[in-house]
Amino acid sequence: MSTAYSPADQRLILSDVDWSTYERLLHDLDGRHLRFNFDQGQLEIMTVSAEHERVKKLLARLLEVLTEVLNIPILGLGNTTFRREDSSRGLEPDECWYIAHEPQMRERDTIDLTIDPPPDLVIEVEISRSVVDRMEIYGALGVPEVWRCDGRSLTVEVLADEGTYIESEHSPTFPNVPLAGFVEHLNRRGRIDETSIIRSFREWARTLA
Repeated sequence: MSTAYSPADQRLILSDVDWSTYERLLHDLDGRHLRFNFDQGQLEIMTVSAEHERVKKLLARLLEVLTEVLNIPILGLGNTTFRREDSSRGLEPDECWYIAHEPQMRERDTIDLTIDPPPDLVIEVEISRSVVDRMEIYGALGVPEVWRCDGRSLTVEVLADEGTYIESEHSPTFPNVPLAGFVEHLNRRGRIDETSIIRSFREWARTLA
């Protein structure tokens, strides 16, 4: 096993890691607020910044307000670890939800991607990008929709053939919801308090109901 450490980005990269070692590290380091990206033997262990957490939390709150206003049932699983040994890949989304598959997954407390569907929608905050290609991992796990946010802009990526993603002008999950509404409210971050942002977004979402 070889290692590389980048103090600037606060990430540790391990090469030639087998599946059992990956799972053991997940277990041993559980609760340490670390993010693990595993891609066919390459393991990246990262910390996340306050800015990263602030963006992902606010964006998640906006999405959940939208589902509340539109009366769309969801099951949120935050940054649960999703992995498949048969594809030798795994990661923790920044935020994720079952939406189309919410009824199927409602009573499930454990997820097995060999028999269960992946989350329907994932948020990927890219304040500092990973060395490991997380989009490739999402594709291998079969995640149908990924929202990518760099803190100021938002794009929707939809799973296409062979595990690749294509950018879409709208969300397949929320086809009638303009993404500009999310961006506008997200960019109020730092200028007004988050309670006021949420209140304003809820009023905007009601115009869509």
